[in-house]
Amino acid sequence: MTVKRVAALLAAGALMLGGFLVGCGGDRSAERAAPGGDGSAAAGRRLSIATGNTTGVYYVLGGGLADQIGKHLPGHQATAEATGASVENVQRVVRGDSDIAFTLADTAADAVAGKGAFAAPQPIRALARLYDNSTQVVATTASGVRSIADLKGKRVSTGSPNSGTEVIALRLLKAAGLDPEADVTRQSLGLPESVQALKDGDLDALVWSGGLPTPGITDLLTSLKEKVAFVPLDTVLPAMQAEHGRVYAAGTIAKDVYGTPADVPTISVPNLLVVNETMDPALAESLTRLIFDRKADLEKVHPAAKDITRDNAPEADPVPLHDGAKKYYG
Repeated sequence: MTVKRVAALLAAGALMLGGFLVGCGGDRSAERAAPGGDGSAAAGRRLSIATGNTTGVYYVLGGGLADQIGKHLPGHQATAEATGASVENVQRVVRGDSDIAFTLADTAADAVAGKGAFAAPQPIRALARLYDNSTQVVATTASGVRSIADLKGKRVSTGSPNSGTEVIALRLLKAAGLDPEADVTRQSLGLPESVQALKDGDLDALVWSGGLPTPGITDLLTSLKEKVAFVPLDTVLPAMQAEHGRVYAAGTIAKDVYGTPADVPTISVPNLLVVNETMDPALAESLTRLIFDRKADLEKVHPAAKDITRDNAPEADPVPLHDGAKKYYG
């Protein structure tokens, strides 16, 4: 066999192997543009949306957004990726592993300032302010937990590592005068695992930051009924605001959301949809426009989308709006 013949066979084999790896979830870089791509409508252009835990609103709404992109953004398809949520999502967008990400505003504020989980300012930009997350702390009634301070000595899930829930959970504990490492037995569990651990009696309480209603919390309250209850958060809000600013606001979990005996005072935080600052402005504008053109379809996926409004969407401070989003909002 000639040298040329061997080289040709090897090249053909490499092409076949490359195609196999892509089909099996290998390197898909040819299908997705880098954060600084041109946003062109090339066939097969894929966008990755970083969401959150599978039983949270980010994941549900992210799936709805991915569906609308595939149907109404010519030349593009999108996939909603389950993640640890806010902190991880910002990191994924900055690295170029994801194109679009859901994140809590407090985490995003840390990212642009280069503090907290971020050693330096991160190059993210906002497409829109979305709905507000409600901080939901649920404890077993047998634990006797009636306030955040009562969590001392208890087994508490503070959310997935590198999640917005974890950020808020640790700040809640500190606002109540507790040391998250010394005063509670802390477990870093995602929402599905936290719910199951409460059902199994392996946890006394969980902290979750999510839209209303969150499917995982609905499941927990439906399964355990009067054996669990929400912990009110109004007493720690002043300390949270004094330390971290007005990104934290008073909120309410209305009694009809989960069928609780009464409304529950809580702490709310806005959600943002963010991208890398290098995203092509034309693509950023198209994505922003899509949110509002297809808002009725997103509302069918989850009612939290009803709270996304054209008036509030540009209010993403302290995260700057992407130039493409600015063009859409005018």
